[in-house]
Amino acid sequence: MKNIYIGREIGDNNKPFIIGEAGINHDGSLEKALELVDAAAECGVDVVKFQTHLPQYEMLKSAGTAVHLEKENLYELLARIQLSKEDHQRLQQRANDKGIMFMSTAYCREAIDFLDEFNLPAYKIGSGELTNIPLLKHIARKQKPMVLSTAASNYNDIDLAVAHIRNINDQLALMHCVFEYPADPKDCNINLIPLLKQKYNVPVGFSDHSQGINITLAALGLGANLIEKHFTIDRRWPGPDQKASLEPDELSELVRAAESIHYALGSNKQIFEGEKGAASLFRHSLVITRYIKSGETLSEDNLGIARPGSGIHPKEYDNYLGRVVRQDLEPGTQLKAEYIA
Repeated sequence: MKNIYIGREIGDNNKPFIIGEAGINHDGSLEKALELVDAAAECGVDVVKFQTHLPQYEMLKSAGTAVHLEKENLYELLARIQLSKEDHQRLQQRANDKGIMFMSTAYCREAIDFLDEFNLPAYKIGSGELTNIPLLKHIARKQKPMVLSTAASNYNDIDLAVAHIRNINDQLALMHCVFEYPADPKDCNINLIPLLKQKYNVPVGFSDHSQGINITLAALGLGANLIEKHFTIDRRWPGPDQKASLEPDELSELVRAAESIHYALGSNKQIFEGEKGAASLFRHSLVITRYIKSGETLSEDNLGIARPGSGIHPKEYDNYLGRVVRQDLEPGTQLKAEYIA
């Protein structure tokens, strides 16, 4: 796997990289956006991520709306909640002050170039831009890590995007994703995560729109290298993504669980230090089960197997049958090689 670096290394041997997706949950309020940065830092995510929308370049006014947007036209919504340059500066500074990284997803060339000034550590690209090859190439030329979501796509779509990016930039991660808000668990298809890793040889994450953290934890168990999860301060806040968002206590739980799952997955089979005492107690050794005199022969009648495992290994049982002992042995004695004539 070709690992990438966003503040730290991301790959199979590293802790999952957690993106707290504030998105547009601020509903256009800088105060709420700053509150989201503070919460993200307190929860322990690696990145707090927003969305940079320039709808006049991004879409037609007649683009329509989506089911989860209820009745508000998408163009009008994004125009209403867009953050100014000064807002971006305030948010990035707050994130820096809190010790986490700031990122924002852009949806058009103009927004990508707008973000140049902020020297982002990487570019997160939404699923809607997966087939926008000219935009992907424009971003790739920035020579920064790219994290590309893949919702509502097929392998041909992903193949094409990956090929064009790799011609320019080899710093790539993919995000499995489902275009539903909130996503139905039966549609999440997280078994695709290891398949994407095998096929493209890049870190693969899960941009999870399901409610709660259960599906996210399952994705981590399948080896997701990155997690992106919408979060909010209060799901009662206005906005189309609130239903699919975690509140701070849930996000904190996810961050803790992600680290635990990473260490629990492990790699090669080994005996851990914490197991050694138990292994000695609960394993077995060869023991004398009946009083025998010096010169007698070991047999199934006087040689048994019992705990603890601090003596001769049970695998040697057959090798000791028929051997002669050189001294008297009481029942309950662990057999030792020196007792054999």
